[in-house]
Amino acid sequence: MSFRFVAQARALFVASLVICLASLQPAIGAGALAIGKCGAYGQAYDHSAQTSALAAAKKACKGDCTTVTMNRACAALAVDMANPCGAHGYAVSPRISSTLNEATKKCYDFGGKECVIRAWACDAKG
Repeated sequence: MSFRFVAQARALFVASLVICLASLQPAIGAGALAIGKCGAYGQAYDHSAQTSALAAAKKACKGDCTTVTMNRACAALAVDMANPCGAHGYAVSPRISSTLNEATKKCYDFGGKECVIRAWACDAKG
């Protein structure tokens, strides 16, 4: 057997082993942001399933909250600090900079006067 053949066989074995081991790890990438009244929020990220992320975010939010999902993305919530129970905006995007800008813009679009980011989270590769 030639040295080249042995080296190629070892490389193929190692590559196969790495692929097999990577597939054994749970997929992590589900997240959620729960949004409530008066700036209330809850967040969850890097969950193995979307249902568990939704439940965790909703549990962390005080009051009657709605949820927004994120999967390998970022989510942000902006509220009007002049009136925290008034205008707010949220966004989900693959990039944090776009997410923060869009959430703030939506808050102003809905009548906010002093909109600031209240919460943000990026999940997995977000």
